Amino acid sequence: MHSHSLDPWTHDHVFLGPKHDRNERRTWFVVALTAVMMVGEIVAGSLFGSMALLADGWHMATHAAALGIAAAAYLFARQHARSSRFAFGTGKFGDLAAFSSAIILSLIAVQIFYESVIRLVHPVAIAYGEAIAVAALGLGVNLVSAWLLRDSHDHDHHGHGHSHGSSHDSFPGHRHHDNNLRAAYIHVLADAATSVLAIAALVIAMYSQWVWADPAVGIIGSLVIASWAFGLIRDSGAVLLDVSVDKNLEAVIRDRLETRGDRVTDLHLWQVGPGHRAAVISVVSDHPLPSATYKRRLNGLRGLSHVTIEVELCPHPPLH
Repeated sequence: MHSHSLDPWTHDHVFLGPKHDRNERRTWFVVALTAVMMVGEIVAGSLFGSMALLADGWHMATHAAALGIAAAAYLFARQHARSSRFAFGTGKFGDLAAFSSAIILSLIAVQIFYESVIRLVHPVAIAYGEAIAVAALGLGVNLVSAWLLRDSHDHDHHGHGHSHGSSHDSFPGHRHHDNNLRAAYIHVLADAATSVLAIAALVIAMYSQWVWADPAVGIIGSLVIASWAFGLIRDSGAVLLDVSVDKNLEAVIRDRLETRGDRVTDLHLWQVGPGHRAAVISVVSDHPLPSATYKRRLNGLRGLSHVTIEVELCPHPPLH
């Protein structure tokens, strides 16, 4: 058999999200913005002897590192998208980065909680005006970053050079998020929330002399950030461990394949990238048809990007 005759049967494994390039550009821009802010705060803090500026500058360094992981994941996934070394493409690099970012985020939450408890037990003098100015500056940068990284929740999945057909059917609850973008967004949102809470607490403390308000709000903020980090760890970890989370799509696949006495005996469905699912299916039949016939029954299912179907003759007990 000549190689060109196999062309209709071959396909690539590019399972990147539909807005991969846009998300990558915006994430790199936010990395640059955060890095400039970080360097500016550290330099200014050193020149003016401001602990508030220095502390916020080094705090932003951890976010810059996490955002850098997200941007690098987009870059690596795009550059190696067609590499044969990755059996199911590079679509999961974003989830690997998101999982790493979530770990960093949870460590930041622990750090904020620890420092807040120390401040609660041993109050320190606060330069209110300077601290509020720093928090306001940080909030401005974070709001711009959050706007750039917002997810429009546009889940139209464009063609990806795959021979299994692209999609038009939709299912309730069948939504595909880019966990890498979500991780970057949560980092800047966590920083923005910390800034808002800090400004509120500092204003209250400044006018009421309730010095405990600032660390108390810090503890609340750390718990909120920790809950966001846990959700991100759970969702990105589920993708990395090939957890099947789309029961609606599974049900539709079974419904389309189980006709004329055919039965699905094994079905594995997992995510291989934002908006892309792979399926390995076993079908038994009294009258087996070519696997291509069964694949055609699944045409038009949104997000079903890679399908492998094995068909076997249904075994019958011997007649006595």
